[in-house]
Amino acid sequence: MSADAYKHWRELQVCRPGDVPPATPLMWLAEKHQTHTDRLTNRLLPAEFQQEAERGTADDALAVLALREAVRREMEYGRGAHIRDALQLGATWNQAAAALDVTPDEGRQLLRAWAEGQRHLYIASEERGEQPLGLSAEQHATVLALAELADDEPAAGQPEAGR
Repeated sequence: MSADAYKHWRELQVCRPGDVPPATPLMWLAEKHQTHTDRLTNRLLPAEFQQEAERGTADDALAVLALREAVRREMEYGRGAHIRDALQLGATWNQAAAALDVTPDEGRQLLRAWAEGQRHLYIASEERGEQPLGLSAEQHATVLALAELADDEPAAGQPEAGR
């Protein structure tokens, strides 16, 4: 992300999770969340508090809600990318599923849903004439092939993780 993107982010008023641009770094989300949370916490200071402290408003409370939801969605949605990474690096479905406390089939569903979302993102960004973001058709097919691995089968050419 560029300095201009960060400057724009700092000035952006977030009222809904959809206000957060795709691929916004989690650190940026956390920083903005903390700024609003600090102002809300300042509401608890006594009226006679000697130092200047900006007190939170309803806009701060709404921003905290929206930012927390954006982080939750990002963390949940990002599971598919990390499943892909684990499998490509030699983990088996049993290992990846255990790390998420789900069954291998539930892990496969997460991976497929993530891959579909990434493919749609790629197509939409191409249609808007933007730098493609997401999975190309070839990358999408490669990810979907990982879902076909047996529960104890590492990806071809990869040693099994944890061994």
